[in-house]
Amino acid sequence: MRIKNHPILGEFDKGRTVAFSYNGAPMTGCEGEPIAAALRANDVIIHRYTSKEHKPRGIFCAIGRCTDCVMIVNGKPNVRTCVTPLEEGMTVETQYGLLTQEEAEAKGAVL
Repeated sequence: MRIKNHPILGEFDKGRTVAFSYNGAPMTGCEGEPIAAALRANDVIIHRYTSKEHKPRGIFCAIGRCTDCVMIVNGKPNVRTCVTPLEEGMTVETQYGLLTQEEAEAKGAVL
C-alpha cells in the first residue's frame, strides 16, 4: 500500500529502501515518500493523541491542511507527516498533545 501520486507532492518513483524508527522500533520505508505513507505500509495508523481528550488521530486530509497527522520527527513536534518526505535515519514518535509519550506520562496525562 503505497502512494504513487500525491496531490501536493505529485508523482514520484519508489525511492531506495531506508531505515527509520517509530517509537523506538526499527522500520523501513521508501526514501522520499511521505512519512505517513511509510508508517501506513508498516501498519501504523495512529499518529497522535489529542491533548484534552486523548483521542487517537491519523491521516485525515493527506495534503497538509489539517493537523491530524502531526508527529514528533527528529525531536521536533507538529511535523505534518503526510507531506514530509521520509529520509534515512529519521526518528518518528507518536505525539501526545505537544509531548512525547514519556513526557505525557511524567505529567500524569491519561493515555
